[in-house]
Amino acid sequence: MLAPYRSVLATPGAMAFCAAGLLSRLPISTMTLGIVLLVEAPTGSYGFAGAVSATYMVGAAVVSPAMARLIDRLGQHRVLLPAYLAFALSLVWLVLALELGWHDLFLYCAAAVAGVAYPPVGACIRARWSSALGAGPALHTAFSIESMVDELIFILGPVLVTVLAIQAHPALALLAVAGLASTGGWWLSTQRATEPPVRGVSRGSHVSRLPWAWLAPMTLAAACLGSLFGSTEVVTVAFAEEQGATEVTGLLLAGWAAGSLIAGFVTGAVQWAQSALQRYRWGTLGLAAAVTPLPFVDNLWALGVALFVAGFAISPTVVATMSLVEATVPAGRLTEGISWVSTGIAFGIAPGAAVAGRLVDGFGASTGFVVPVVGGVLAALIAWSTGQRHVSADHDNVAGEVAARH
Repeated sequence: MLAPYRSVLATPGAMAFCAAGLLSRLPISTMTLGIVLLVEAPTGSYGFAGAVSATYMVGAAVVSPAMARLIDRLGQHRVLLPAYLAFALSLVWLVLALELGWHDLFLYCAAAVAGVAYPPVGACIRARWSSALGAGPALHTAFSIESMVDELIFILGPVLVTVLAIQAHPALALLAVAGLASTGGWWLSTQRATEPPVRGVSRGSHVSRLPWAWLAPMTLAAACLGSLFGSTEVVTVAFAEEQGATEVTGLLLAGWAAGSLIAGFVTGAVQWAQSALQRYRWGTLGLAAAVTPLPFVDNLWALGVALFVAGFAISPTVVATMSLVEATVPAGRLTEGISWVSTGIAFGIAPGAAVAGRLVDGFGASTGFVVPVVGGVLAALIAWSTGQRHVSADHDNVAGEVAARH
């Protein structure tokens, strides 16, 4: 079972950009929590802290595809280093604005700039894998590794931030993440040997189009999955509080991520006969089915088991999604294509969490778990409505464009 992983990780430079990718992606699991802890401590307002955190998320989601396209055009090394520098400086700005009592507007602006500056580094790492391995089973294993890295970040990141915030200071937690992520971003930008080739656009040259016939519904399905993820986290916190055991919230969510981590490992070791589209469809359907029991759990043990089992459907779905993007999007716009799907997930998190929060306030935590069920069902419906003919047609168009350029 380990042979596919040993083979893929033996790729020259792979271990280095994987390690750099782990550091540089720490913000994906820590920034919203870190900002909430930072802002709530002196203000006492979770509402205000959540609004500042949401500003960061919106900034990141809105700009991510455009930055990804810039990376495809100019190269990762030209974009990552200045982006991470701006990211780190904006977080210093946020801390100073809060500590010095500046107007709230400065906090919102700093959070927005941090979100805008944070690059789609997950897409960058996957683009490196695609450039190094090409299409095939090895790339499937590589994407499974990236999915496991994401889950590891979601297990360790919140623990790191919480411990630093409680034992030292919330500002230290946020700045530590900024420092580690920026170090990872700098390290990644120096690894020129594994950087995908730049496919610049000169005057009169042809620009490959994105296959929107399926990328648009896939992005919408990703938003539904984002609502599933965001709402599940919020309702899990509320459920644990109702049970008088808020302290176990981290363990419950860690179990959810652990299930996904284990599934990601198995997924990468198996050579699947099904196409990426088939695995994407069945993955979304499996995730929808896996979260269906959540509204009916009535104790923390049952919730822990249900979340752990539901986690097993996450990584296979994400891996299939990225494989499908890689198989269809032109190589010169792969970072952008992956970024659109990631942006869809990010856009879905906030409304999913907000709707779930309203249901929890009005009807209790168990009712709040209806939101992830609805999100999962909608994602599956969209995935199954994206027909093979759409993907095949787009793939043929892309292939034609590549042939025309040669």
